Amino acid sequence: MTRVGLIANSKQIQSLLSVPDRQSSTRRATDFLDQALPTLDSLDQLEELLEQSRSRHEDLQAQLTSSDQQTRVLISNTRSSAADQLTTSQELSLLRHSLADELAELSNELVSVLYDEGRQPTLLEDIETLHRSLKELESVKSYVQVVQYGLKLSESAVSQAKSATSVSVSTVTIFRDLQKYVDKVASTCSQVEDGSGPRKLHVVEFLQKVRDRTWTDIKSALFTSLTTIAEKLGWPMNVNYAAAAPSDRKVFEDSFNNLLKLQTIGKEIGAEGASPRTEKNGLYPLQALVLPVSLRFKYHFEGTRQTNRLDKPEWYFTHVLNVAHEHRQFMEAVIQPLLASSEYKEINAWREFALLLLPLLSRKLRKTIPALLQSPSVLAHTIYQALSFDASFTEEGFQLQGTSIASIDDEEAKWDGISHVLLGNQQWFQAWLSGELKFVEGQYHEIIGASDAWAINDEAEGGSQATALKSTNSARRIKALFEQVTDRYSPLPSASQRIHFLITIQLPVLDSYMGRITSSLDAFETLSLAFVRAVPGALSFGSKGEGSINVNTQNLTTGVEGIQRLCKALLSAAHLEQALESWAEDLFFLELWSEIHHTPALRSLAGANPLLPQPGPENLEVPNDTIFEVFINRYTALVIRAENMIVQQVCNEVETQLKPHFSTSVPDPNASEGSQTPQAPLISQTLLAPLTILSTHLTYLLSTLSQTSFTALYRRISTSLSEHILHRQILFRGTLDVAEGRTILAECEMFVETCNGALTGAGGLPGGKARVEAPWAKLLQAGRLIALDGDLWDKVVDSTFGTASQDEWGEVMRTSTGHSELSRDTVRNVLRRRDDCHA
Repeated sequence: MTRVGLIANSKQIQSLLSVPDRQSSTRRATDFLDQALPTLDSLDQLEELLEQSRSRHEDLQAQLTSSDQQTRVLISNTRSSAADQLTTSQELSLLRHSLADELAELSNELVSVLYDEGRQPTLLEDIETLHRSLKELESVKSYVQVVQYGLKLSESAVSQAKSATSVSVSTVTIFRDLQKYVDKVASTCSQVEDGSGPRKLHVVEFLQKVRDRTWTDIKSALFTSLTTIAEKLGWPMNVNYAAAAPSDRKVFEDSFNNLLKLQTIGKEIGAEGASPRTEKNGLYPLQALVLPVSLRFKYHFEGTRQTNRLDKPEWYFTHVLNVAHEHRQFMEAVIQPLLASSEYKEINAWREFALLLLPLLSRKLRKTIPALLQSPSVLAHTIYQALSFDASFTEEGFQLQGTSIASIDDEEAKWDGISHVLLGNQQWFQAWLSGELKFVEGQYHEIIGASDAWAINDEAEGGSQATALKSTNSARRIKALFEQVTDRYSPLPSASQRIHFLITIQLPVLDSYMGRITSSLDAFETLSLAFVRAVPGALSFGSKGEGSINVNTQNLTTGVEGIQRLCKALLSAAHLEQALESWAEDLFFLELWSEIHHTPALRSLAGANPLLPQPGPENLEVPNDTIFEVFINRYTALVIRAENMIVQQVCNEVETQLKPHFSTSVPDPNASEGSQTPQAPLISQTLLAPLTILSTHLTYLLSTLSQTSFTALYRRISTSLSEHILHRQILFRGTLDVAEGRTILAECEMFVETCNGALTGAGGLPGGKARVEAPWAKLLQAGRLIALDGDLWDKVVDSTFGTASQDEWGEVMRTSTGHSELSRDTVRNVLRRRDDCHA
């Protein structure tokens, strides 16, 4: 029975045992009578009903008595059973506590000493500990026996090699036993596994090292024999082999051949292992001969002597070069014949010897460079010396072909150079690159900040006299700085390294200098508009050094000083443009651009840099553009901009001074219309100022610019002024008479004479006056037309407005004016300016 059922029965028993409620009984009896006797007529049934109730009462009373008896019996039995259950539960509880105490006591007795240092170990633990110790001792004994046997074989193998007078297979029998023993141990131990899977035991590694060291000791024993007799011959100094005693030479050759035989045997039995060959693994006898050289190198360059200086890497590079050079004759005359009679006849003795000298430098550099990272200048010097050593070593005749490191049929094996030790380390290369960048930036700012940075150097550079170009000091120095950087990194063997120098150092310098020139032109334009603004790095506008600003904008942007500042920008940009075109055709940069073009990694690097042109299609064998195409275009645009500003500046100044003259032009009072020989017209004083300005500017430009550049500017200036005067003085003014026409002609000829005089005084132009007059041809033709009179005037008017053919009209123009530059319609307009033209 569930707990809920027990509770329900308990409540029911309590309800049944409770005292009856009289009021409730009375109420139920009343309700029963009301229901059974609803009317007065029903009272007749009262007796019958009462009788039934009595009978019912007696039955219920009998049931109650029986129920009481059963209830008391049940309660008595229940109490008795409950008492028995309570006693049993108390006994079980006591038993449980007793068992818990016994279990705790037993558990405490089994606690290990590993968990409680205060307790004594159990007997079981003592037995287990002793068992483990026994197993470990057995393992150690086995381990020691394995190692002992291996060491014993090693010592015996070395002793056998030392006692042998001639090297043969029997000389290394014990070593072969050692090899087999090590292989057997390795094979046996390969079956050992732990929880993480198969693993290599340390005893195997130890025995393998013992085996390798044993072979090294065997070599060393024979090395000693060779070096001893070699030192007797004078090695490592120059050896006069022919002057040595025959017995010494015989011992030397036998020792040399013994080492060759040992190397051959080592190959056959696999003594060298499967490690790749390096510059340290050359022919055994040459390795032995390098040992005394190495000791001398360490004595001089790795000790405390004065020859060991970090800032003098050229000393140890030169030392190795000298050693290789001094012993070349000995290697070729003595060692090479010994190799020719062996299986190593394909080896070049001198190259092999030179190869074995390289680890001396590699070791020295690896120890030295970490101390140089904080000294960029010494680091750079060391790298330059390493590159120079590579070039000198190669020129001496060293290459990998003919050495043990290169296979016989490998004709393309290339030596990376000793510089690869430095440049192959990315951290060291970046340190060098950062140092070079810092140096170049310092030089650049020093160049730009110099007081004479923007002074024009009178020494012209260029091909012919006509194209010889002056430049500013800063442009020359920037060019020299660029070429200096190129000389520094051009020996680098890797195109990837070279392009990092180009992108990181050189291109930013060109871009920054171009920005300086651009800002100077921007400042000039700003000042021309009467807004004073200091532009960092612009050309010096003041007279007291760079950066000084004179608020008188007229003095800054007018006259010769204004043209001079524009010429500084022009010459600076033109000098760099010329240099860039020359560099672009240099073989070094052509090869670099070709390598970039055909190397995917370098193509992506160049494509991401806006200062380099976008590489063309990969299938092009030769790129269409050059590596400096972007900068050439930008500097060319700067040159064009500066030329345009010069032309505009000169023309604006002359035209400004012409305004008063145009506004005050009057007919010549001395001219007589009826005179047969008219007097020469007088030139207005207002024309002197513009002529003087024009002459001054032309003289300065001719003395500053190249002949070719000046000729182009002169044509543009003269053509612009000629058009301006033609329109203002002739085409777009009122009518004039012949006297005014003569005055205008005289003024036009005065411009030509002024130009001719200015240019003749400064050396002139090739072609004489005709070339000077050419840009003024239209103005001269128009001036001569309006100055004609008499029959010649009538002839020109008739042919122009008449029915003469174009050829006939052109011939009339040439005979009457000397020029035929104006169109026929323009000539008509010019002739209509005369008041006596009625066409």
